[in-house]
Amino acid sequence: MTTAAVTKNRRKFDPKRFLATIGDGRKILAVPKKQSIFTQGDVADAVFYIQKGKVKLTVVSKTGREATIGILSDGNFFGEGALAGQVLRMGSAAAMTDCDLLRVDKKSMIEALHREHAFSDMFVAYLLARNIRYEEDLVDQLFNSSEKRLARVLLLLAHFGKEGVPHGVVPKMSQETLAEMVGTTRSRVSFFMNRFRKLGFIDYSGGLEGGLQVHSSLLNIVLHD
Repeated sequence: MTTAAVTKNRRKFDPKRFLATIGDGRKILAVPKKQSIFTQGDVADAVFYIQKGKVKLTVVSKTGREATIGILSDGNFFGEGALAGQVLRMGSAAAMTDCDLLRVDKKSMIEALHREHAFSDMFVAYLLARNIRYEEDLVDQLFNSSEKRLARVLLLLAHFGKEGVPHGVVPKMSQETLAEMVGTTRSRVSFFMNRFRKLGFIDYSGGLEGGLQVHSSLLNIVLHD
């Protein structure tokens, strides 16, 4: 399934129409910035769809070490492990910005997938794309330097490669969060970010939200052997 096909399928998904087909098993949630959506160990009884905003997914080890495993935005699902027999949440989800979410309970989601074939096709395409991303993340972690991993994370967060996105702005986030996503220390992230800025790959004039402006020239780091 190509990225273009996934994007096309997502465009076919009308959240308002979907809401009308679910009935009592759905709920619209307005979640303020920094508020928890669910916590690791909670009962996995629903799937969430992001109508607006950004959500951070994290996991904490038994020793208390926290890792950021994903930053999701408009049009993304999360919590789908509930559909695959996951009884308890394997990680936590929190709002990075003010969010409008659609919460669909497990039973209603399964019924909708069986009933609405267009929605089912779109959801499967989304899961396949997410799985490919996880595989790419694993390869990146195993074989690439921390500098190259950071460059790739910034490009992904800025939505480079997506249709109709000539340049991107990464939402404001701490270097600690970037370090968790890359799998390195905050000091190394700081060092590379300063280097990227001096080389003109990034700058901090990211518009109204104060985000990070990422330029296509950052691809030079990812592509360099």
